[in-house]
Amino acid sequence: MTASSDHDTAAALAAPDHPQTAAFPRIKISKRGISIDHPDPEAGERLMAETFGVADSDAMYGILKQLVKASVNGNKLDHANLAFMISMMQAIKPRDSIEAMLAAQMVAVHVTAMRSAHHLARAGDIQNQDSAARALGKLVRIFPAQIEALNRYRHNGEPAITVQNLSVQDGGKAIVGNVTQHAHMIVSRSGAVAALAEARTVPMPIVGEREHVAARQDATA
Repeated sequence: MTASSDHDTAAALAAPDHPQTAAFPRIKISKRGISIDHPDPEAGERLMAETFGVADSDAMYGILKQLVKASVNGNKLDHANLAFMISMMQAIKPRDSIEAMLAAQMVAVHVTAMRSAHHLARAGDIQNQDSAARALGKLVRIFPAQIEALNRYRHNGEPAITVQNLSVQDGGKAIVGNVTQHAHMIVSRSGAVAALAEARTVPMPIVGEREHVAARQDATA
């Protein structure tokens, strides 16, 4: 990727008329490489590192360079894609380097999936349609798996389980709304319903048991 030194490109992450985000650093790309365009270069690097959830500028520039390469459309840098990808990184709010790498993969997969969808819409023959459809199918299956991986990592490897549509009979108690717990605190949905149903069940005497006991007491009296 090359660019003339007198025509540096800047990828803006926020609208310039937004007062809260006007100071957010821009990305400047030239022949010399990638740099942070900010009045205070050190402050700009810190802001970008915080956006990526990494601890130092080396990790920040590493993620940034990977996003730049992933944003390339054909042989040209797609400035809008780069701005979008960094904005999504900011929205995901990675908290450490592992989450930063996973978030970068997620936004890259999404952008590539949308390109595949575009190619599918423009495909003029069956062969190109099949190729684009297969690529799109793989990518859209990867993205939910990445979300699950991020959720698992953020919950220390335990998948969050949501229990919904729980029916409660007379005398029972229920919480209105969705209840989310970690896997070690609750059982599966079907098991939870069965356990609650069993807890609400009142033992019933066997038919004729009282009469039989009374007859034996009369006989021994």
